[in-house]
Amino acid sequence: MSYESMSVSERRLLPPAVAVSTVAFALRPPEGAQLGPATAVSVGAAATLWLPLVRRTRPPFANSWALPGGPIPWNETLVDTALRTLRAATERNPGYLEQLYSFGAVERSAEAQRLVTIAYWALFGEEDLVPREAALSREAASDGGDPVVPEADPNVAWFSADALPDLAFDHGDIVAHALDRLRSKTGYSTVAYRFLGESFTLAQLREVREAILGETIDPANFRRQALSQGHLIDTGNLTSGDRHRPAKLYRFTEHQGNATRSNS
Repeated sequence: MSYESMSVSERRLLPPAVAVSTVAFALRPPEGAQLGPATAVSVGAAATLWLPLVRRTRPPFANSWALPGGPIPWNETLVDTALRTLRAATERNPGYLEQLYSFGAVERSAEAQRLVTIAYWALFGEEDLVPREAALSREAASDGGDPVVPEADPNVAWFSADALPDLAFDHGDIVAHALDRLRSKTGYSTVAYRFLGESFTLAQLREVREAILGETIDPANFRRQALSQGHLIDTGNLTSGDRHRPAKLYRFTEHQGNATRSNS
């Protein structure tokens, strides 16, 4: 029996549905990605965070943008559902995934069945955002075949965290909660390094901090603080191929690659 055909008393006895939603942050949208119509910030502007959203095609909140996610199948873990739905939206695997919070306000599903969401937050590093064509070409080459590039989904777009549209359900609150978690962890953990490759310049690291905190950081002060913390190792290499003076490349002392992590 569908929810719409149930009586009021039957609806009151129906247990809540359970779903997963994921806030996935990146320092920039993937090359060639569709950008959301509400995004007023250009890709080349000041540092900001970006996240993928999915346009809903059915009620409730039809045509509204929402976080990637969906109901939890009986044979899937929470982490697997988060990864599967995020991969379906972005065609990429995140480098970092962590459980965020549970959202279950009574009225969050409008007139539909009550819905409890287990929210996750994820990070895409530079290596996670390689063009789909490049990734598919590498995979095809290893299989001895030709790459088949799927068409982009028109209902998936990347938005600047500074220019989000009104989101379905309480997904705006979920994004705000994820931003708070990311900013708080930046102050005492090494999560900011997960946005970068294995080696990076101090300017690139500062750009990550500025995007996360949403504020400009003095380069000289940042350099002193970053080097004094003891987390960075000078690789002995310099940048090349750009118009600016070559800069030193550093790596994180406890760099762990892009292995997905979950705190369930």
